[in-house]
Amino acid sequence: MSSGGVFDVAARLKRAAELETEIAGPDFWGNQDRANDIIKELKTLKSLLDPFLKVEKGLRELVELIDIVEEDDIKSVEHLRLEMAKWKKTLNGLEFKSMMSGRMDRNNAIVSINAGAGGTESCDWAGMLYRMYTKWAEPRGYGLERLDFLQGEEAGVKNVMFMVKGDFAYGYLRSESGVHRLVRISPFDSNKRRHTSFASVDVIPEVTDEIKIDVKGDDLKIDTFRSGGKGGQHVNKTESAIRITHIPSGIVVQCQNERSQFKNKTAAMKILKAKLYEVEESKKISASQTAYDSKKEIAWGSQIRSYVLHPYSLVKDHRTDYETSNVQGVLNGELDEFMQKYLKTHNP
Repeated sequence: MSSGGVFDVAARLKRAAELETEIAGPDFWGNQDRANDIIKELKTLKSLLDPFLKVEKGLRELVELIDIVEEDDIKSVEHLRLEMAKWKKTLNGLEFKSMMSGRMDRNNAIVSINAGAGGTESCDWAGMLYRMYTKWAEPRGYGLERLDFLQGEEAGVKNVMFMVKGDFAYGYLRSESGVHRLVRISPFDSNKRRHTSFASVDVIPEVTDEIKIDVKGDDLKIDTFRSGGKGGQHVNKTESAIRITHIPSGIVVQCQNERSQFKNKTAAMKILKAKLYEVEESKKISASQTAYDSKKEIAWGSQIRSYVLHPYSLVKDHRTDYETSNVQGVLNGELDEFMQKYLKTHNP
Protein backbone atom coordinates (compact mmCIF):
# COMPACT_ATOMS: atom_id res chain seq x y z
CA MET A 1 0.00 0.00 0.00
CA SER A 2 2.89 2.35 0.55
CA SER A 3 4.02 2.90 -3.03
CA GLY A 4 2.69 3.34 -6.53
CA GLY A 5 -0.99 3.13 -7.41
CA VAL A 6 -3.43 5.96 -7.02
CA PHE A 7 -1.69 7.43 -3.98
CA ASP A 8 1.99 6.94 -4.91
CA VAL A 9 2.78 7.38 -1.21
CA ALA A 10 6.52 6.79 -1.58
CA ALA A 11 6.86 9.67 -4.04
CA ARG A 12 4.72 11.94 -1.89
CA LEU A 13 6.68 11.13 1.25
CA LYS A 14 9.89 11.93 -0.61
CA ARG A 15 8.47 15.22 -1.86
CA ALA A 16 7.22 16.16 1.64
CA ALA A 17 10.70 15.48 3.06
CA GLU A 18 12.25 17.71 0.38
CA LEU A 19 9.85 20.53 1.19
CA GLU A 20 10.46 20.23 4.94
CA THR A 21 14.22 20.42 4.32
CA GLU A 22 13.74 23.56 2.22
CA ILE A 23 11.52 25.15 4.88
CA ALA A 24 14.23 24.53 7.49
CA GLY A 25 16.80 26.36 5.35
CA PRO A 26 18.14 29.76 6.51
CA ASP A 27 17.03 31.59 3.36
CA PHE A 28 13.54 30.12 3.12
CA TRP A 29 11.68 33.38 3.75
CA GLY A 30 13.84 35.34 1.33
CA ASN A 31 11.26 34.84 -1.39
CA GLN A 32 7.84 35.32 0.19
CA ASP A 33 5.80 34.12 -2.80
CA ARG A 34 7.82 30.92 -3.21
CA ALA A 35 7.69 30.29 0.55
CA ASN A 36 3.89 30.53 0.50
CA ASP A 37 3.70 28.14 -2.46
CA ILE A 38 5.91 25.59 -0.68
CA ILE A 39 3.91 25.76 2.55
CA LYS A 40 0.67 25.33 0.61
CA GLU A 41 2.07 22.32 -1.28
CA LEU A 42 3.29 20.70 1.94
CA LYS A 43 -0.07 21.27 3.62
CA THR A 44 -1.83 19.58 0.69
CA LEU A 45 0.58 16.63 0.78
CA LYS A 46 0.13 16.14 4.51
CA SER A 47 -3.66 16.31 4.23
CA LEU A 48 -3.41 13.18 2.08
CA LEU A 49 -0.44 11.42 3.65
CA ASP A 50 -1.40 11.65 7.33
CA PRO A 51 -4.83 10.00 7.01
CA PHE A 52 -3.47 7.45 4.52
CA LEU A 53 -0.74 6.38 6.94
CA LYS A 54 -3.39 6.14 9.66
CA VAL A 55 -5.46 3.82 7.44
CA GLU A 56 -2.37 1.76 6.65
CA LYS A 57 -1.63 1.31 10.36
CA GLY A 58 -5.24 0.38 11.07
CA LEU A 59 -5.29 -2.24 8.32
CA ARG A 60 -2.02 -3.76 9.54
CA GLU A 61 -3.51 -4.13 13.01
CA LEU A 62 -6.66 -5.62 11.49
CA VAL A 63 -4.64 -8.23 9.59
CA GLU A 64 -2.90 -9.20 12.83
CA LEU A 65 -6.29 -9.68 14.53
CA ILE A 66 -7.58 -11.77 11.64
CA ASP A 67 -4.65 -14.15 12.11
CA ILE A 68 -5.60 -14.87 15.73
CA VAL A 69 -9.42 -14.88 15.58
CA GLU A 70 -11.07 -18.27 15.36
CA GLU A 71 -13.55 -18.82 12.50
CA ASP A 72 -16.28 -20.00 14.86
CA ASP A 73 -15.99 -16.84 16.98
CA ILE A 74 -18.97 -15.23 15.26
CA LYS A 75 -18.97 -12.06 17.37
CA SER A 76 -15.29 -11.33 16.69
CA VAL A 77 -15.62 -12.14 12.98
CA GLU A 78 -18.54 -9.71 12.67
CA HIS A 79 -16.51 -7.03 14.49
CA LEU A 80 -13.63 -7.54 12.04
CA ARG A 81 -16.02 -7.33 9.10
CA LEU A 82 -17.39 -3.99 10.31
CA GLU A 83 -13.88 -2.66 10.94
CA MET A 84 -12.82 -3.69 7.43
CA ALA A 85 -15.85 -1.93 5.94
CA LYS A 86 -15.01 1.22 7.93
CA TRP A 87 -11.41 1.33 6.73
CA LYS A 88 -12.48 0.59 3.16
CA LYS A 89 -14.87 3.57 3.24
CA THR A 90 -12.11 5.78 4.62
CA LEU A 91 -9.70 4.56 1.93
CA ASN A 92 -12.24 5.28 -0.82
CA GLY A 93 -12.60 8.81 0.54
CA LEU A 94 -8.84 9.29 0.42
CA GLU A 95 -8.74 7.97 -3.13
CA PHE A 96 -11.41 10.53 -4.01
CA LYS A 97 -9.40 13.36 -2.44
CA SER A 98 -6.18 12.19 -4.11
CA MET A 99 -7.79 12.89 -7.49
CA MET A 100 -7.82 16.59 -6.67
CA SER A 101 -4.42 17.61 -7.93
CA GLY A 102 -5.45 20.85 -9.64
CA ARG A 103 -3.83 24.07 -8.53
CA MET A 104 -7.14 25.49 -7.28
CA ASP A 105 -8.83 22.31 -6.08
CA ARG A 106 -8.14 23.08 -2.44
CA ASN A 107 -9.73 26.53 -2.64
CA ASN A 108 -13.17 27.77 -1.67
CA ALA A 109 -15.80 27.53 -4.42
CA ILE A 110 -18.02 30.27 -5.81
CA VAL A 111 -21.27 28.70 -7.03
CA SER A 112 -23.89 30.42 -9.22
CA ILE A 113 -27.32 28.93 -9.90
CA ASN A 114 -29.53 30.50 -12.58
CA ALA A 115 -33.09 29.51 -13.45
CA GLY A 116 -33.72 28.72 -17.11
CA ALA A 117 -36.75 29.64 -19.20
CA GLY A 118 -39.99 28.50 -17.63
CA GLY A 119 -40.93 31.07 -15.02
CA THR A 120 -42.04 29.72 -11.66
CA GLU A 121 -41.16 26.10 -12.52
CA SER A 122 -37.50 26.91 -13.26
CA CYS A 123 -37.21 29.28 -10.32
CA ASP A 124 -38.48 26.58 -7.98
CA TRP A 125 -35.98 24.13 -9.49
CA ALA A 126 -33.12 26.60 -8.97
CA GLY A 127 -34.22 26.93 -5.34
CA MET A 128 -34.21 23.13 -4.98
CA LEU A 129 -30.64 22.98 -6.31
CA TYR A 130 -29.58 25.69 -3.86
CA ARG A 131 -31.04 23.60 -1.04
CA MET A 132 -29.33 20.45 -2.41
CA TYR A 133 -25.86 22.02 -2.30
CA THR A 134 -26.55 23.47 1.13
CA LYS A 135 -27.50 19.99 2.35
CA TRP A 136 -24.33 18.57 0.77
CA ALA A 137 -22.07 21.19 2.38
CA GLU A 138 -23.40 21.37 5.94
CA PRO A 139 -22.53 17.85 7.22
CA ARG A 140 -19.03 18.18 5.74
CA GLY A 141 -18.32 21.22 7.87
CA TYR A 142 -18.26 23.67 4.98
CA GLY A 143 -19.38 27.24 5.56
CA LEU A 144 -21.74 29.00 3.14
CA GLU A 145 -21.74 32.72 2.44
CA ARG A 146 -24.47 34.07 0.18
CA LEU A 147 -23.11 36.73 -2.18
CA ASP A 148 -26.08 37.56 -4.38
CA PHE A 149 -29.73 36.54 -4.39
CA LEU A 150 -32.74 37.34 -6.56
CA GLN A 151 -35.93 35.69 -5.41
CA GLY A 152 -38.48 34.26 -7.85
CA GLU A 153 -41.75 36.15 -8.17
CA GLU A 154 -43.86 33.24 -6.89
CA ALA A 155 -41.40 30.62 -5.64
CA GLY A 156 -37.73 29.66 -5.60
CA VAL A 157 -34.97 31.88 -6.91
CA LYS A 158 -34.16 33.44 -10.28
CA ASN A 159 -30.46 33.36 -9.47
CA VAL A 160 -28.27 32.93 -6.44
CA MET A 161 -24.52 33.14 -5.93
CA PHE A 162 -22.81 31.79 -2.83
CA MET A 163 -19.37 30.79 -1.62
CA VAL A 164 -18.69 27.35 -0.16
CA LYS A 165 -15.80 27.68 2.29
CA GLY A 166 -13.56 24.79 3.25
CA ASP A 167 -10.73 22.50 2.20
CA PHE A 168 -11.16 21.17 -1.37
CA ALA A 169 -14.57 22.83 -1.80
CA TYR A 170 -13.77 23.69 -5.41
CA GLY A 171 -12.21 20.27 -6.02
CA TYR A 172 -15.48 18.60 -5.12
CA LEU A 173 -17.93 21.07 -6.62
CA ARG A 174 -16.28 21.64 -10.00
CA SER A 175 -18.03 18.45 -11.13
CA GLU A 176 -21.39 20.25 -10.79
CA SER A 177 -20.92 22.91 -13.50
CA GLY A 178 -23.50 22.62 -16.26
CA VAL A 179 -27.22 22.48 -16.94
CA HIS A 180 -29.41 20.42 -14.59
CA ARG A 181 -32.82 19.13 -15.79
CA LEU A 182 -35.85 18.28 -13.64
CA VAL A 183 -38.89 16.23 -14.75
CA ARG A 184 -41.88 16.06 -12.36
CA ILE A 185 -45.58 16.62 -11.85
CA SER A 186 -45.72 20.34 -11.23
CA PRO A 187 -47.00 21.46 -7.81
CA PHE A 188 -47.96 24.73 -9.51
CA ASP A 189 -50.16 23.11 -12.20
CA SER A 190 -53.78 22.57 -11.14
CA ASN A 191 -54.13 19.97 -13.90
CA LYS A 192 -51.23 17.94 -12.47
CA ARG A 193 -49.34 17.81 -15.74
CA ARG A 194 -45.72 16.78 -16.10
CA HIS A 195 -43.23 19.64 -16.54
CA THR A 196 -39.56 19.82 -17.49
CA SER A 197 -37.44 22.55 -15.93
CA PHE A 198 -33.84 23.64 -16.37
CA ALA A 199 -31.30 25.54 -14.27
CA SER A 200 -27.60 26.14 -14.80
CA VAL A 201 -24.87 25.73 -12.20
CA ASP A 202 -21.51 27.47 -12.59
CA VAL A 203 -18.62 26.78 -10.21
CA ILE A 204 -15.36 28.74 -10.10
CA PRO A 205 -12.55 28.76 -7.50
CA GLU A 206 -12.00 31.66 -5.16
CA VAL A 207 -8.71 33.32 -6.09
CA THR A 208 -6.50 33.70 -3.05
CA ASP A 209 -4.03 36.53 -2.43
CA GLU A 210 -0.97 34.57 -3.56
CA ILE A 211 -2.34 34.45 -7.11
CA LYS A 212 -1.87 37.84 -8.70
CA ILE A 213 -4.71 39.05 -10.93
CA ASP A 214 -4.03 42.47 -12.41
CA VAL A 215 -7.23 44.52 -12.42
CA LYS A 216 -6.79 48.16 -13.44
CA GLY A 217 -9.20 50.73 -12.07
CA ASP A 218 -9.60 52.31 -15.52
CA ASP A 219 -10.90 48.98 -16.84
CA LEU A 220 -13.82 48.93 -14.41
CA LYS A 221 -17.28 50.44 -14.62
CA ILE A 222 -18.85 50.42 -11.17
CA ASP A 223 -22.59 51.00 -10.67
CA THR A 224 -24.57 51.12 -7.45
CA PHE A 225 -28.24 50.26 -7.06
CA ARG A 226 -30.77 49.33 -4.43
CA SER A 227 -30.96 45.69 -3.41
CA GLY A 228 -33.90 43.80 -4.86
CA GLY A 229 -36.72 42.26 -2.91
CA LYS A 230 -40.47 41.83 -2.75
CA GLY A 231 -41.07 45.27 -1.30
CA GLY A 232 -41.83 46.65 2.14
CA GLN A 233 -39.25 46.07 4.82
CA HIS A 234 -37.18 43.80 2.54
CA VAL A 235 -36.16 46.61 0.19
CA ASN A 236 -32.89 48.32 1.00
CA LYS A 237 -33.45 52.09 1.13
CA THR A 238 -29.84 52.88 0.19
CA GLU A 239 -27.88 52.03 -2.94
CA SER A 240 -25.68 49.42 -1.27
CA ALA A 241 -25.71 46.87 -4.11
CA ILE A 242 -22.73 46.88 -6.46
CA ARG A 243 -22.41 45.94 -10.13
CA ILE A 244 -18.91 45.87 -11.67
CA THR A 245 -18.26 45.61 -15.40
CA HIS A 246 -14.78 44.64 -16.54
CA ILE A 247 -14.66 46.56 -19.82
CA PRO A 248 -11.89 44.62 -21.66
CA SER A 249 -13.50 41.20 -21.09
CA GLY A 250 -17.15 42.23 -20.82
CA ILE A 251 -17.51 40.26 -17.58
CA VAL A 252 -20.23 41.63 -15.28
CA VAL A 253 -20.52 40.70 -11.61
CA GLN A 254 -22.73 42.02 -8.85
CA CYS A 255 -23.28 41.60 -5.15
CA GLN A 256 -26.21 42.84 -3.07
CA ASN A 257 -26.35 40.52 -0.10
CA GLU A 258 -24.72 42.88 2.41
CA ARG A 259 -26.13 46.18 3.66
CA SER A 260 -22.69 47.71 3.40
CA GLN A 261 -21.66 49.03 -0.01
CA PHE A 262 -18.00 48.45 0.89
CA LYS A 263 -18.62 44.77 1.75
CA ASN A 264 -20.58 44.25 -1.45
CA LYS A 265 -17.81 45.86 -3.49
CA THR A 266 -15.17 43.68 -1.81
CA ALA A 267 -17.19 40.55 -2.54
CA ALA A 268 -17.85 41.62 -6.15
CA MET A 269 -14.14 42.21 -6.76
CA LYS A 270 -13.39 38.75 -5.39
CA ILE A 271 -15.90 37.24 -7.82
CA LEU A 272 -14.49 39.27 -10.71
CA LYS A 273 -10.94 38.10 -10.03
CA ALA A 274 -12.14 34.50 -9.89
CA LYS A 275 -13.87 34.86 -13.26
CA LEU A 276 -10.83 36.53 -14.81
CA TYR A 277 -8.63 33.72 -13.51
CA GLU A 278 -10.99 31.15 -15.02
CA VAL A 279 -10.83 32.90 -18.39
CA GLU A 280 -7.03 32.97 -18.33
CA GLU A 281 -6.80 29.32 -17.31
CA SER A 282 -9.24 28.31 -20.03
CA LYS A 283 -6.88 29.72 -22.63
CA LYS A 284 -4.23 27.22 -21.54
CA ILE A 285 -6.30 24.12 -22.26
CA SER A 286 -7.97 22.84 -25.40
CA ALA A 287 -11.28 24.31 -26.48
CA SER A 288 -13.05 20.99 -25.88
CA GLN A 289 -12.19 21.23 -22.21
CA THR A 290 -12.83 24.91 -21.72
CA ALA A 291 -15.56 25.61 -19.22
CA TYR A 292 -16.67 28.78 -20.98
CA ASP A 293 -16.75 27.23 -24.45
CA SER A 294 -18.69 24.19 -23.28
CA LYS A 295 -21.50 26.18 -21.69
CA LYS A 296 -24.70 25.84 -23.66
CA GLU A 297 -28.20 27.22 -23.67
CA ILE A 298 -30.15 26.32 -20.53
CA ALA A 299 -32.57 24.05 -22.39
CA TRP A 300 -33.11 20.70 -24.09
CA GLY A 301 -30.10 18.65 -25.12
CA SER A 302 -27.57 20.60 -23.06
CA GLN A 303 -28.04 19.05 -19.61
CA ILE A 304 -25.25 17.29 -17.71
CA ARG A 305 -27.66 15.60 -15.31
CA SER A 306 -31.36 14.72 -15.25
CA TYR A 307 -33.52 14.36 -12.15
CA VAL A 308 -36.73 12.45 -12.94
CA LEU A 309 -39.48 12.31 -10.30
CA HIS A 310 -42.24 11.15 -12.68
CA PRO A 311 -43.19 8.71 -14.22
CA TYR A 312 -40.30 6.95 -12.44
CA SER A 313 -37.55 7.92 -9.99
CA LEU A 314 -34.07 8.35 -11.43
CA VAL A 315 -31.10 10.71 -11.34
CA LYS A 316 -28.67 10.19 -14.22
CA ASP A 317 -25.41 11.96 -15.03
CA HIS A 318 -25.10 12.09 -18.81
CA ARG A 319 -21.31 12.55 -18.74
CA THR A 320 -20.53 9.38 -16.81
CA ASP A 321 -23.79 7.37 -17.20
CA TYR A 322 -23.87 6.92 -13.41
CA GLU A 323 -27.46 6.77 -12.15
CA THR A 324 -29.46 6.09 -9.00
CA SER A 325 -33.15 5.73 -8.15
CA ASN A 326 -32.63 7.48 -4.80
CA VAL A 327 -33.82 10.88 -6.05
CA GLN A 328 -34.76 12.21 -2.62
CA GLY A 329 -31.36 11.23 -1.25
CA VAL A 330 -29.63 13.17 -4.03
CA LEU A 331 -31.86 16.21 -3.52
CA ASN A 332 -30.92 16.01 0.16
CA GLY A 333 -27.24 16.35 -0.70
CA GLU A 334 -26.04 12.81 -1.40
CA LEU A 335 -23.80 13.79 -4.32
CA ASP A 336 -20.48 12.09 -3.56
CA GLU A 337 -21.00 9.17 -5.96
CA PHE A 338 -21.71 11.57 -8.83
CA MET A 339 -18.66 13.64 -7.95
CA GLN A 340 -16.40 10.60 -7.69
CA LYS A 341 -17.50 9.14 -11.03
CA TYR A 342 -16.94 12.50 -12.72
CA LEU A 343 -13.50 13.09 -11.22
CA LYS A 344 -12.34 9.57 -12.13
CA THR A 345 -13.14 10.17 -15.80
CA HIS A 346 -12.57 13.92 -16.16
CA ASN A 347 -9.65 14.63 -13.85
CA PRO A 348 -7.11 16.99 -15.50
